[in-house]
Amino acid sequence: MPRAVVCGVDEAGRGPIAGPVCAAAVVLDPASPIDGLRDSKLLSETRRERLAEAIRARALAWSYAFASVEEIDSMNILRATLLAMRRAVEGLSVAPDEAWIDGNCCPQLTACRARAIVGGDGLHPAISAASIIAKTERDAEMRRLHARFPQYGIDRHKGYPTAEHLELLERYGVCEIHRRSFAPVRRLLP
Repeated sequence: MPRAVVCGVDEAGRGPIAGPVCAAAVVLDPASPIDGLRDSKLLSETRRERLAEAIRARALAWSYAFASVEEIDSMNILRATLLAMRRAVEGLSVAPDEAWIDGNCCPQLTACRARAIVGGDGLHPAISAASIIAKTERDAEMRRLHARFPQYGIDRHKGYPTAEHLELLERYGVCEIHRRSFAPVRRLLP
């Protein structure tokens, strides 16, 4: 019996007050293992970037997708995250039989079964790989947004509500990349 094709799925960017949320789906190649895969939050930026290159080169398939600030504000961060996850799985060039989702909620998938795995990014290499792709792609998007809105220092905090970001938000006001449904931003709206 052929082995089931499993994709790992994870997200990056649920906690920031600015920018989109990103999800990734990865189908690893069992014949080409990648050493050092783990939850992206446990890796340095340099190590994450190197592993992301290896994943893109050696995985059977990988995909990432965003849910926009507007989608986050209109449907809430959880539903927007699940939407990004569904988009990432649907974007794979190899159809999985099952999607292993980091966390306790699954997106609605029509192409395959989904299984939620709490702490999955530390347990399963495919989910770790998805965590790394989601984080590196979201960070790249935040660097692009920094080029448009340098006054907020997004290249340093990636949209998270750091003291610096909150101070700059107060100084320069809310712009189009800020999540209006998040309390630190909402309190500054007229």
